[in-house]
Amino acid sequence: MLAALAAVLVVGLAAAGVAVVQPGPVAGWLGEAPATPDGAADPSEPPPPPVLTAAGTAAPAPTPDGIRAALTPLINGSILGNEVNISVVDPAGGEVLYEAGQETPTVPASTTKLVTAATVLAARGPAYRIATRVVAGANPGEVVIVGAGDPTLAVNGTGWYPGAGRLDRLAGQVKTALGGTRPTKVIVDGSLFPGPELEPAWDSDIPTGGFGAVITALMTDGARINPKDPGRAQARYADPDIAAGRLFAEQLGLPASAVRKGQAPAGATGTASPAAGASPGAGPPAAGAELGRVESPPVIRLVEFMLENSDNVVGEALARQVALARNKPASFEGAAAAMDEVVAELGLPANEIDVFDGSGLSRSNRITPSGLTDLLTLAAKGSRPELGDLFPGLPVGAWSGSLSERFDRSDGAEPTTAGAGAVRAKTGTLSGVHAIAGMVTTVDGRLLTFAVLANKVPDSVSIDRARLELDRIAAALAACGCR
Repeated sequence: MLAALAAVLVVGLAAAGVAVVQPGPVAGWLGEAPATPDGAADPSEPPPPPVLTAAGTAAPAPTPDGIRAALTPLINGSILGNEVNISVVDPAGGEVLYEAGQETPTVPASTTKLVTAATVLAARGPAYRIATRVVAGANPGEVVIVGAGDPTLAVNGTGWYPGAGRLDRLAGQVKTALGGTRPTKVIVDGSLFPGPELEPAWDSDIPTGGFGAVITALMTDGARINPKDPGRAQARYADPDIAAGRLFAEQLGLPASAVRKGQAPAGATGTASPAAGASPGAGPPAAGAELGRVESPPVIRLVEFMLENSDNVVGEALARQVALARNKPASFEGAAAAMDEVVAELGLPANEIDVFDGSGLSRSNRITPSGLTDLLTLAAKGSRPELGDLFPGLPVGAWSGSLSERFDRSDGAEPTTAGAGAVRAKTGTLSGVHAIAGMVTTVDGRLLTFAVLANKVPDSVSIDRARLELDRIAAALAACGCR
């Protein structure tokens, strides 16, 4: 099945000479290798149907008049309120097909994660991995676990994120490196993230509502208390760094009382060889010597985790990687400044993209619809190939992530089923704010970029109803040749 999915053409821009062919989400893709099934595939089994509509090599382009005719009936008198800002672009030729408030700064909610994805892919590169290290403390038996901002770090093999680095393996390295020295204390160094731990414009229920957490440099499983919980909204640790330190101490056979916050010795290095261990009679490792390290999945997989299920904690961690790559403080403010810097370097309209966090939870964020379609068009054209790596993580209509249960219904009004497999997009939701931005393939096979941001949705409109209205707009683009 994975091999079949890997053959699916996700999005293409034949006119521009570019195709993005990576599938997603596939848990084993560029992470841990998928298990090989026992036995050969049944040759009588028909191949699975494609889950995405392929973009044709010579698909006719829609016209502005055609797009206007398809969308106007849905937008006039929409229940989404009087501030629905839209941009639709044909990225092959760069033609703007529909505009309505396209340059209006709008609260983007989680469509902000498209900016986070693009900037971290540009700043760190798709292959970069975040290393969590343990170094020797100032006193014999002290070990310092140094948080580097990996939100996927797992305790063992049952973590939330596939292919994550693991504390049990890190503890094994440390025991080997210490040789005959018994660990007695775990010091948690989270100084890489200077704080604050919450963005000032976040809603008050963010750290306790199950979709976010306080942001620290060391945490396990995105700060989830129970990573085995399959739901989307899980309880999170109030102090993720201390919780991670205690879980690490447990792997070393130490009690929770052996854990405290602190910092690694000045000049801590990575010169020790944890695989070799301490030689007999050599004494304890020097203060600051590296005792072990584990690494996150590559950035391309972290971006996929973030986009597929709108993981807010991973979004904040990736924003801080942009800050670190640009030698700025790994804080909300430093990350925002670094992201703005990279946006400008990419040639995107910096005055149309103004972010204060990486997740989109901040109500201070402002992005225009045309800013999002410009970003998506740049990613699709191939002039910055690393940006194309944001596409595998984008949810697909009626198939994956936050769109897995959308684009599959009709209630007698405008149906949404045309968007199934044809829409690949990031969604966004805050109270009163609903958004969707991504790619859609028309019935003729033409690929379009689009963004719909609604900022003043009445309180009387339910979340489900607002999402259905957005889906109808995207489905209308999928259903028509719009010529």
